[in-house]
Amino acid sequence: MQDATENAPAGSDEPLQVVACIDGSGAAPAVCDYAAWASKHMGLPLTLLHVLDKQRYPSEPDLAGNIALGGREQLLDELAELDRKRAKLALVHGGHMLDEAAFRLRDAGLDEIKKLQRHGDLTESLIAMQEQTRLMVMGLHGESSSGQDQRIGSQLETVIRSVSRPILLVPDAFTEPRSAMLAFDGSATAFRGVEHLATSPVLKGIPIHLVKVGSDTPEAWEQLQKAESLLAPLESEITLAIRSGSVEQALHEYQAEHSVDLLVMGAYGHSRIRRFLLGSTTTNMLNSAKTPLVILR
Repeated sequence: MQDATENAPAGSDEPLQVVACIDGSGAAPAVCDYAAWASKHMGLPLTLLHVLDKQRYPSEPDLAGNIALGGREQLLDELAELDRKRAKLALVHGGHMLDEAAFRLRDAGLDEIKKLQRHGDLTESLIAMQEQTRLMVMGLHGESSSGQDQRIGSQLETVIRSVSRPILLVPDAFTEPRSAMLAFDGSATAFRGVEHLATSPVLKGIPIHLVKVGSDTPEAWEQLQKAESLLAPLESEITLAIRSGSVEQALHEYQAEHSVDLLVMGAYGHSRIRRFLLGSTTTNMLNSAKTPLVILR
């Protein structure tokens, strides 16, 4: 197994990889399991990434703004030292999490595993790695989620809006995907997503439901059939469907009706109107998801 240091850069000649984002959340074991599944299906090496948030754990605390507390410089120095110790302990803890994740992946049959730890910002780290990344795997729920209080990770939406690689978002328990559903709206962006999906081996041979929410018209069926032809390289059984109603409800109902394991959908739009419409849909789907989602950009 190959290890990487905290400051190791993502080299431009490195092969494409699957990146699994590990933290202290309850989804971490499932992130490992889904990343292992994706790595095997795609035939790509796997990198485990842990990013220590520089805002929560600054390596060099700045307490200058607190000097008005009476000028107690010794107290400020002691507080700064405590923050430095917390950051070092958090890095050590992150290293242990990476080690445990690597053991889990080896048990799953993976040999080519890289560990990478960084002190900084998760989104910036993923952007720096995305040229060498084919798929990113993250937990749906953040470290602050527990029990009935299941909230999407605080950095999740920022990552989705910022990176240009597909992201596999997973719940807290692993179930091997045996079918997938692609939410399709007939737009140019949706067709680009279909083309991207057709070139990825992760869903090869898995039954795929291509579902459009909207009016049942000849034009809609023509769009679905065109998308179906683009997915031919996957050699998968393709089911076409049109549903009416709200996007979230229609997709969830179809998914439950056909016991679909994995939902694939496009992310936030770019224009103001598309960002309002698609942004709210994407966020609602994230909040209500019980099964893994692949977010395409």
